[in-house]
Amino acid sequence: MASCMRSLFSDHSRYVESFRRFLNNSTEHQCMQEFMDKKLPGIIARIGETKAEIKILSIGGGAGEIDLQILSKVQAQYPGICISNEVVEPSAEQIVKYKERVANTSNMENVKFAWHKETSSEYQKRMLEEEPQKWDFIHMIQMLYYVKDIPATLRFFHGLLAANAKILIILVSGTSGWDKLWKKYGSRLPRDDLCQYVTSSDLTQILDGLGIKYECYDLLSTMDITDCFTDGNENGDLLWDFLTETCNFSKTAPPDLRAEIMKDLQEPEFSVKKEGKVLFNNNLSFIVVEA
Repeated sequence: MASCMRSLFSDHSRYVESFRRFLNNSTEHQCMQEFMDKKLPGIIARIGETKAEIKILSIGGGAGEIDLQILSKVQAQYPGICISNEVVEPSAEQIVKYKERVANTSNMENVKFAWHKETSSEYQKRMLEEEPQKWDFIHMIQMLYYVKDIPATLRFFHGLLAANAKILIILVSGTSGWDKLWKKYGSRLPRDDLCQYVTSSDLTQILDGLGIKYECYDLLSTMDITDCFTDGNENGDLLWDFLTETCNFSKTAPPDLRAEIMKDLQEPEFSVKKEGKVLFNNNLSFIVVEA
């Protein structure tokens, strides 16, 4: 690995911008929306039975876009019931955006919000010192990559589930291009303690080992990486950064590594070519853990 390559997480503003480009060029949120519309109502059908208040815990809630979709489904299932929605999110910037989103969203009168600027592990540590409460629904959306000890984290949060409660975990599928990219090139890209390569295949193995019951749903998603194959394209350069988790990958990666990944990304196991576009396999897994 060339010494000038560094993790994308070492440059926060570039990471944020590359993530924004990823969302703009992928069907990530549309895929999640489809799951929320078609599957989530059945999943939450019993979480609030006989309860005066439904308690929801969001781990890594980000700017709240998906969180508010989840809340709307819970409201539709349990009209008029009070909802307590607590958010654990380490980024102050994201929490500000989340609060702005709530302020601009109607029909939130029966939802009580609380935000905690902390990581998942900081929340766990704090709960071990306090009296941890039980939750009716916990969700972890695209955040388990940032957890050091995944088995301990899953065991901890599973222990916080009330009767009929569920945990929803969303992360990239073991059938996705990410899985193949990380396995083949992970050792040649700059690593950062902040992030680890984990897919639904790894997670289901961990859950099996813990003896925790779950159901797994895979949904198709793509990311348009066509711009990655045009030299000097700003959008393509930022997508390269996101794909490789490397800051300024196009400028700092050894030419042979860049050429090798570029060739692979056009292969059928990574992407499909459609109407002149190269669409990277961004398939997502939705794992529902039972109490």
